[in-house]
Amino acid sequence: MFLKNREDLQKQRAVYEQSVKLCKKSIIVCCGTGCLSGGAMKIYDKLKSLLEEKNIPCSIELKEDPHGDEIGIKKSGCHGFCEMGPLIRIEPSGWLYVKVKPEDCEEIIEKTILNGEHIERLAYKKNGVVYKEQEEIPFYKKQTRLVLEHCGHIDATSIKEYMAVAGYKALEKALFEMTGDEIINEISESKLRGRGGGGFPAGKKWTQVKSQKSFPKYVVCNGDEGDPGAFMDRSIMEGDPHRLIEGMMIAGIATGAEHGYIYVRAEYPTAVSRLRLAIEELKAVGLLGKNILNTGFNFDLHINRGAGAFVCGEGSALTASIEGKRGMPRVKPPRTVEQGLFEKPTILNNVETFANVPIIITKGSKYYQSIGTENSPGTKCFALTGNISNTGLIEVPMGTSLRDVIFEVGGGMRGDAGFKAVQIGGPSGGCLTEKHLDLPLDFDSLKKAGAMIGSGGLVVMNKETCMVEVARFFMNFTQNESCGKCVPCREGTKRMLEVLERIVAGNGAEGDIELLLELADTISNTALCGLGKTAPSPVVSTIDSFRDEYEAHIFDKKCPTHTCQKLKKIHINPDLCKGCSKCSRLCPVSAISGKVKEPFVIDQNKCIKCGACLSNCPFKAIEEI
Repeated sequence: MFLKNREDLQKQRAVYEQSVKLCKKSIIVCCGTGCLSGGAMKIYDKLKSLLEEKNIPCSIELKEDPHGDEIGIKKSGCHGFCEMGPLIRIEPSGWLYVKVKPEDCEEIIEKTILNGEHIERLAYKKNGVVYKEQEEIPFYKKQTRLVLEHCGHIDATSIKEYMAVAGYKALEKALFEMTGDEIINEISESKLRGRGGGGFPAGKKWTQVKSQKSFPKYVVCNGDEGDPGAFMDRSIMEGDPHRLIEGMMIAGIATGAEHGYIYVRAEYPTAVSRLRLAIEELKAVGLLGKNILNTGFNFDLHINRGAGAFVCGEGSALTASIEGKRGMPRVKPPRTVEQGLFEKPTILNNVETFANVPIIITKGSKYYQSIGTENSPGTKCFALTGNISNTGLIEVPMGTSLRDVIFEVGGGMRGDAGFKAVQIGGPSGGCLTEKHLDLPLDFDSLKKAGAMIGSGGLVVMNKETCMVEVARFFMNFTQNESCGKCVPCREGTKRMLEVLERIVAGNGAEGDIELLLELADTISNTALCGLGKTAPSPVVSTIDSFRDEYEAHIFDKKCPTHTCQKLKKIHINPDLCKGCSKCSRLCPVSAISGKVKEPFVIDQNKCIKCGACLSNCPFKAIEEI
């Protein structure tokens, strides 16, 4: 199959669309990273071998002339419901089986595939309700999946499957029905804003690149997702790589760029392999390379694995890394749109931004604007992690409240501790608390609240979380990841980390809070790049909302949540102690002494707060105070 023109593309797409319709039943195994780590490939292999053993006709790829009795078995990208993985979806019924094990495969084949029976024990259940269909599960029902619409539904390793769901229809329209200016106007009118965190209008960036007289021009995709707790871009690259590529190609048509680069974290091997496979498939059918579809449009695509540094998520550091240089930010101007990759005009957007482009070109800017808010239209993907019932990948309209995300889509808090805060935007973001629960999640509202969307990581924390330790964790991450080029970030974050470590160790002093705020202000105003300027945000936001916790650590030498190890004090209640000596025998540092049948005592200077005595006292006489 080599596509020479528009008619070839349309004919081939129609063939694959019909092939999907003719497929009697399909088993879709989630092979996103989360489910793969839970044994999804073992499940896939088991299902495949069982079908073969039972002489049931099956196909592992989409055929142009499928037989009606064949069972399709596919490896999809992330379904999103990571808490319930490994996941299996049954088509055409739309049934979703959760927490599947290899030993369940026999029953799935016998009952569901051969006899059409639903297996209730494998279905998702909540509050006594059994949810058969995936779309009826509250986690999915309350989402609006545009960018993620194909993730979990198609074979992520097949261009045929992508074309069967109208894949490359937007590319076709851009090539044959639109000029570069018309494409950019459509993107501009949609008000698409960059999903990497800054929220810069994509249309404005593309306009600036197109207006540059210098050639060649480049399209670069930032897939260097370095925020702790973030995995949105990874899931898109793994689950729908062709949509990302289609968006990049449309950007190339619009601006006159003929070369594209996808910068992917080296820690994402599945994403890298699926992107490489997608590129190979595109070259094989003539949708990448020279004179695509006989239009005169040329476009090549390259993959660069990231250097493993958080700072390489910054635009100028990223392009330097692609060039083979050390990934370090540079002084701006000139901006990337003027002198980016190889000092040439460059479009630089992240994965989710490019994945929105085919939707806008196909359905129009007005459709896109109908979703979300006036100034932040469309949807946003978030990675839910932390103390939340439904951890996983979600997509909701811009402007959805934090309350709806956590308590509706996310299923509320895990355990009985209750909601305390959410860290949004990773190390560059800030902390939102109960007073922010009804805040709409969009670029402008979050900025006013002292936070930012960032790439979309949401780390949910319960009331047992120490916010001083949270600030220390993010500052430790930022300090370790600082490129060291500018003094404010290199030295300032180090000094902030030292203060925070002193506080959580019980050595905080009066004036430490003020010192942290002063350092934060200096770094924010003088650091070279955006990552440095936002580095103090987690500290500042936690001080604003939880100053009392800082003061308790500094003045009372206590951690209100009993999280900070060095501030713990373990005490033996003499009224409850029977003098059995078990605690003394268990103590690894001989900090407990006493006489048998008399109350024992703990030497606080020797105690390392390991908790061995606390958890093993048969009379519950040992307590943390």
